[in-house]
Amino acid sequence: MKNNYALWTAAVSAALLTACAAPLPSSADLDKLTQDIIARSFRAEGQAKLERVSPDEDNLACAEADRTGVALDAKVAEAIEARNMKTIQAPADGKYLGDFKEGEKIAQSGAGKTWTDKEGSVNGGNCYNCHQISKEELSYGTLGPSLYNYGKLRGVSNPTSAEAKPIVEYTWGKLQNARAYNACSSMPRFSHKGILSETQIKHLMALLLDPASPVNK
Repeated sequence: MKNNYALWTAAVSAALLTACAAPLPSSADLDKLTQDIIARSFRAEGQAKLERVSPDEDNLACAEADRTGVALDAKVAEAIEARNMKTIQAPADGKYLGDFKEGEKIAQSGAGKTWTDKEGSVNGGNCYNCHQISKEELSYGTLGPSLYNYGKLRGVSNPTSAEAKPIVEYTWGKLQNARAYNACSSMPRFSHKGILSETQIKHLMALLLDPASPVNK
């Protein structure tokens, strides 16, 4: 019995020594293992697609900067912004503003992009999750800056005027693809990622810039 115990103890000790002597996995090995687990754990269903587990090069670069705490190299950031700027398109009919009342509904809605959302169903913008917008809404996030009086503070009394054009075009581009202006912006790329339609973005534009909108009162 004692001999068996001694043999068992020796075997366990040898196994522990072998395990301790084995090299630890590298960061690259752990990253690959994590990606493999994620890829096996997700499936495409409803509006949730597998591109979420295969991020594009811009998402990868920004995620790595966030993970390491090391800011992107200036040239890399410029390349990301330039690449995303190319995706921005002016409205097909040349009109930037829709209905601010519809814009408020879109800003309030957090619907969309989950497994339970059927293909073709309408998404919301969930804007209040990160921004203060209208004074009437008391519940809002602070991840992004306040947008209350957005147009008023920028002197947009007539969104169709030549003076307002730079602000109107910037706001349009920011809503379409925020990374065109800030390489690692956490704001959703609403148009680039197919979250909101052109019409929906027009309604949000009206919410922010129409002088009659409660945002600018």
